[in-house]
Amino acid sequence: MTDHPELHHEEAGSAHPPLLFLHGGTVAGWSWEEQVAAFSDRKVVTPDLPGFGRRARDDWPGLPGAADAVAKQLAELGITGPVDVVGLSFGGIVGLHVAARHPRLVRTLLVSGPMLAPAGIALRAAGRLQLGVWNAPWYWKAQAAAMGLPPDARDLFVRHGLTIRRDTMHRIASEIYPRGALPADISRYTGPLLGLAGARESAYFRRSLGALRRAVPQAEIRLAPGMHHMWSIEDTGLFNDVTASWLAGRVDPRLLPL
Repeated sequence: MTDHPELHHEEAGSAHPPLLFLHGGTVAGWSWEEQVAAFSDRKVVTPDLPGFGRRARDDWPGLPGAADAVAKQLAELGITGPVDVVGLSFGGIVGLHVAARHPRLVRTLLVSGPMLAPAGIALRAAGRLQLGVWNAPWYWKAQAAAMGLPPDARDLFVRHGLTIRRDTMHRIASEIYPRGALPADISRYTGPLLGLAGARESAYFRRSLGALRRAVPQAEIRLAPGMHHMWSIEDTGLFNDVTASWLAGRVDPRLLPL
């Protein structure tokens, strides 16, 4: 997992702020390969969050601690802000906590599919089942197929998944599921925010976006047409276009209102 750098395009000029991508809860920084290529005019940072990738042996520090770890890593790379932040799923949660705890660090924020509402009975039951087979290779192979990963990426996905400690995921679920993961102090962030979910995601993610809309009045809330949860991989072109439009100060007109 150490073959994938976390800082890209170091030679990029200062015409645009650095771009920070925060990964989902079953992958690591390597999952942003297509986005790294698409945004070659910027410095791009794709960190492995605590407990994932090269940091798989690190104990989960809680969401505030993970947000502080991201800010610390940016500082160690010589990036003091502001940065544009894009977070998918679990990475969207961490991105919101970065914005809440370090609001001056974040210029714009795009999050897709964050779990912000309390989890219901069905979602908690699914989580327990998932943890029960967490260390089984067949589970990760099935996940790779369900996400539509190309064949050359599936082996890496499975190998990485088997490095994520079950204890890490148990701690994360215990923190997120009971109350949702919306930061209590998210109002400290007053910059642009785009909250998204795939139009084919479950109703739970729409409820989460509703919670985000209530907490952040300036947030733009939209649905990605025809998309599931991991649509950065499902339709890379659409995801990159939506991201590029947002970075330029626009909401892609193909997105649907919620």
